[in-house]
Amino acid sequence: MSGSGSAATARVVVGVSGSVGSLTALRRAADEARRRGAELWPVPAWRPPGGDPVARRGPGVSLMHGEWQRLARERLVAVLGDVFGETGPGVWMYALVARGTPGQALVETADREEDILVVGAGRRSLWHRACCRSVTRYCLAHAACPVLAVPRSPPASEPAAVHRCNARRLRLDTRHLAKETVRPDGA
Repeated sequence: MSGSGSAATARVVVGVSGSVGSLTALRRAADEARRRGAELWPVPAWRPPGGDPVARRGPGVSLMHGEWQRLARERLVAVLGDVFGETGPGVWMYALVARGTPGQALVETADREEDILVVGAGRRSLWHRACCRSVTRYCLAHAACPVLAVPRSPPASEPAAVHRCNARRLRLDTRHLAKETVRPDGA
């Protein structure tokens, strides 16, 4: 950390999974860090496939843990490159690859009152709320600092809607996608 001695540096902690929602949250977190003169802390979380109890029983567990962490680090570097390119975020950045569930890892990292935790808001359907754990809801309920829940960007929502229609084999209304065309003869 870039320490100034006695005063703690403000931090903007952001969850990074590589999803469209987390990319939007990462961009917003960088903007927030620049605006506040804070450090940017992108945090991807990883867990062994099948969870920790399964991973503890298997042979060669320590070798696999190193491999899973390496893969999480590579994914983070790729995401940061995609979002910020060569120029970087424009603020001090400290990336942290955390082991654990995403919500818990983010809340444990953003553990100071002056921190800001930024997360992607994700899906809002009733089915998704009932059946899937929400990192955003976990962070809102357990964080010791303010939480900024960033909704998915409108351009990201349209392809997701098209994908849902395709997956359910529903007809897709494309009339709003059609653009007015001009014929070459001017008619």
